[in-house]
Amino acid sequence: MLQEVLAQVDAGVSALQTLLYVDVVQPLLYRFGLMGYDEETYDALYWVIVGALQICVSYAVLRPLEALRPVESWPDRKALRSDVIYTWIAKLSLLNLVFFLALQPVFTHWQSLMAIYGVPGLDVDGLWPGVTDQPMVSFLIYLVVLDFCGYWYHRWQHRFGVWWELHAVHHSQQQMSLWTDDRNHLLDDMLQAAFFAAISLLIGVPPSQFVVLVAVGNFLQSVQHVNARLHFGPLLERLIVSPAFHRRHHAIGYGHEGTRYGCNFGVLFPWWDMMLGTASWNRTVEPTGIRDQLPPPQGSARSYGEGLLAQQWTAFERIAARVFGSRA
Repeated sequence: MLQEVLAQVDAGVSALQTLLYVDVVQPLLYRFGLMGYDEETYDALYWVIVGALQICVSYAVLRPLEALRPVESWPDRKALRSDVIYTWIAKLSLLNLVFFLALQPVFTHWQSLMAIYGVPGLDVDGLWPGVTDQPMVSFLIYLVVLDFCGYWYHRWQHRFGVWWELHAVHHSQQQMSLWTDDRNHLLDDMLQAAFFAAISLLIGVPPSQFVVLVAVGNFLQSVQHVNARLHFGPLLERLIVSPAFHRRHHAIGYGHEGTRYGCNFGVLFPWWDMMLGTASWNRTVEPTGIRDQLPPPQGSARSYGEGLLAQQWTAFERIAARVFGSRA
């Protein structure tokens, strides 16, 4: 059933892709002498459409929940404006596709060398012939493997000082909402896209499933950041990361300053936190952000930038201050 639905969605997106390309994009390429990029542009248009659909679905489903059952009410929502811009950049960005396609020839070459020298590969589809090669089964395996890697990627972001200064762009938002997921430093976005593209190619994720994996992950992470009282219950919240579980990760003094290097790092599943001792199930609603954003004496009223460009630049300033031994 699910495969049929996905097939229909894919057919619809492909039809829209062709329509937009023929009627809008191709004439522009021809006019500006860029027809040499027609094939790449056509492929990229699929990702752009999927990204736009993600934003529309997320807004249609989650924004009413934020309005009806908010965790926090803010008289001024200006702080969210940059997050909306981040979301459009990230969801329509081609970073994932670029790195996936750019690294594919490298991994194909390595796989050829491994086959020549008899080195076993990491073909997930072939683990259990007749079972793991079924699209739905292989998709779930890919999802779990990538999420385990995502857990460690997230922990490293908090563990290493220079990397944290990039990730702090995400945590500096004190008004968490459905838009907060994509509030990231662009350099960190590039590192993350390269990391997951490499892992995906290593375990043999086909391009068609890679698109769906990215879309599913993006939507679930938007749900996690939603400013709504969305209760998953004791069973479901131990199967998938809930907004309450992830909000604890963003809480000042807990998520990234508490249990050694923080808690609740799980990207989609809380299992890794549960197994590795980094889970916190405390549902107390705490302020989100970074401690030094608070006014004295709790903090130093430090600014992490009011807009996208300022947030990107101040991250580099913090890195320079950390590397060269003085505070920015």
